[in-house]
Amino acid sequence: MAYSNKLSKICTSLNLSYGVRFNHAQKLKSDLQRRHIDKVLIANRGEIACRVMRTAKKLGIKTVAVYSDVDKHAMHVEMADEAYNIGPAPSSQSYLNASKILEVAKKSNSQAIHPGYGFLSENFEFCEKCACEGVIFIGPPPAAIRDMGIKSTSKAIMSSAGVPIVKGYHGDNQSIEKLQAEAKRIGFPLMIKAVRGGGGKGMRIAMTESDFLPQLESAKRESQKSFGDDNMLLEQYITDPRHVEVQVFADMHGNAVHLFERDCSVQRRHQKIIEEAPAPGISEETRKAIGEAAVRAAKAVGYVGAGTVEFILHRVTHEFHFMEMNTRLQVEHPITEMITGTDLVEWQLRVAAGEPLPVTQEDIVRRGHAVECRIYAEEPRAGFLPRAGTLHRLTQPTPEEHVRVETGVREGQEVSVHYDPMIAKLVVWGKDRNEALAKTRQKLSEYQVAGLETNVNFLLRLSGAGAFVSGDVHTAFIAQHGAELFPPSDAQLGAERAVQAALGYLIKSQIEVTSNDSWKGISVAPNAWRPNYNLEKTVNLKFNDNETKVTVKFDNAPNTYLVKVNNGEFKSVEAHVKSTEQGLRLICKIDDKTTNVGLLTHDNEVHVYDQYGQTVVNLPRPKYQELSGADATASADSASSPTPGVLERVLVNKGDKVVKGQPLFVVIAMKMEYVVRSPRDGVVAEIASFNLGDSVGKGAQVVLLQGEN
Repeated sequence: MAYSNKLSKICTSLNLSYGVRFNHAQKLKSDLQRRHIDKVLIANRGEIACRVMRTAKKLGIKTVAVYSDVDKHAMHVEMADEAYNIGPAPSSQSYLNASKILEVAKKSNSQAIHPGYGFLSENFEFCEKCACEGVIFIGPPPAAIRDMGIKSTSKAIMSSAGVPIVKGYHGDNQSIEKLQAEAKRIGFPLMIKAVRGGGGKGMRIAMTESDFLPQLESAKRESQKSFGDDNMLLEQYITDPRHVEVQVFADMHGNAVHLFERDCSVQRRHQKIIEEAPAPGISEETRKAIGEAAVRAAKAVGYVGAGTVEFILHRVTHEFHFMEMNTRLQVEHPITEMITGTDLVEWQLRVAAGEPLPVTQEDIVRRGHAVECRIYAEEPRAGFLPRAGTLHRLTQPTPEEHVRVETGVREGQEVSVHYDPMIAKLVVWGKDRNEALAKTRQKLSEYQVAGLETNVNFLLRLSGAGAFVSGDVHTAFIAQHGAELFPPSDAQLGAERAVQAALGYLIKSQIEVTSNDSWKGISVAPNAWRPNYNLEKTVNLKFNDNETKVTVKFDNAPNTYLVKVNNGEFKSVEAHVKSTEQGLRLICKIDDKTTNVGLLTHDNEVHVYDQYGQTVVNLPRPKYQELSGADATASADSASSPTPGVLERVLVNKGDKVVKGQPLFVVIAMKMEYVVRSPRDGVVAEIASFNLGDSVGKGAQVVLLQGEN
């Protein structure tokens, strides 16, 4: 009934009856089989918009970009042949504004719209509107999007098609009482999922019955924000399974194939961060069975285009159950392209124009192994909270034959609070899994980022973790291997790194001739003569709240210094800096060991980069730059925003008594919901003068507490 009402509204707004709409769709399908696409609008932003444009240009197809106010200088705007502003920064007023995007498509004479992923890519109403307006939607038919997007419907279809499904509730009755009753029937732990969800949004786990209502309410709010719908389904939560998905592709002529599977098991916040193809450790029999099941799933819904069928795979038995179907191109599609030698975007464009698939199932051959790492602006140690701000430095690996860097941002650009915090995707191919992982670690070590914290160091540790290298992957991997993946937060700065950071800072300061230091005993050029050689310099470094004192003075030999760390002995160290295309390198010899590391100074930070990742060391700020008063620190007397975001809800009033752990306010950042809880028992003394919908910075104090009267 809900679908019928929405469809009625769409057709009414376009002066179309159901019969006219059906006849129009049938005619459009016929037209598509002989229609040529020479201009395509990409209804997206960031790396996926750039990715689609590269293939379109290769095929001689002109591209049209759309952009919000904050994206006017974005990479995808510069790459396009034409670009149109579609509204303010919030996605609800821009990239989700279906009417505006269709208006631009008509104005620009674009025959087709490529939705990318996210935003409108799985919105069947938008697909319907495109059909009614005579614009090709590069994706599956509306019915397939609807049936697979409504997870309760998809489960029923899959069951009828002989695809195994997980025990759960997928009904239309969405009353709280009904959902509670079904939750008890299914049992705990329980997965709560948005019916129209995807990307981990609108998804929560209730471990016990007492968790159910708070988690249900949170999932509903997040789903409403992300998808405009808060209907939920409930499923038995299978502990620590593997997440394996199959890439499928179908055309308008009844042909459908799979391009093997991908393993996306290692996740945070139910979102993928590293993916690989093929899935490690599964037999050829399982691979064949899961691929054939995915093709049955695609055919059962009359699918056309690129899609992904996701399965839960038992870690030991390798039994698999249908989880959902994503009716779009996936973020991780490049690893499938790498192992099959295909261009899936080219297939999308050709199939949308009515061409048959270029190959049969027997033609598709798997070769080697590929890994994708998602590079995010986020803070892994703080629960992978997203970060927003300026990328003051962004050096990425150089693309080559078996290395792809898919990105939509450049150095100096902003990672916006309004969108996903992805900076890039690093995609690497190797002859086998070991080679692919080794190359992945090498390429990750070439990243140099300043201005925002990223997950690069975390990905380096993850891709080198013993259990991961052995292929023992599952959805609880990060939690189970936390000790290996998250080094102690109170770790001391090693002596070698301290020397590198101190000398790098001093030499870099001399290069720029911008330091306020009066000490000029350091030179960049090899064999340079130094005056004031008898002067001594102390550099105080801060790392993980631990302070390290490095004392440096000039030695008699060129580019040689006497250095001591804390109260240790002076050692002779040779050091100089050289400039490369990837930035500055510090060559440093301590005892008989020579190191060659990347070097960057930014604000009061020294960044040192090597094969183990990035080390950020802080320098003391001058007193005049130090923060004071309420801005200096958050304490147990306040609750602050953990991330830059938008204030969504305030759950308390001035004078309310609260207990430790009680929700105080909600922040939305990068389309994810963060509930901030009270740090202690107390009374709400003050609520900051933010309005709902206002932007708040990381650390912004929203609620102040005082002791109970």
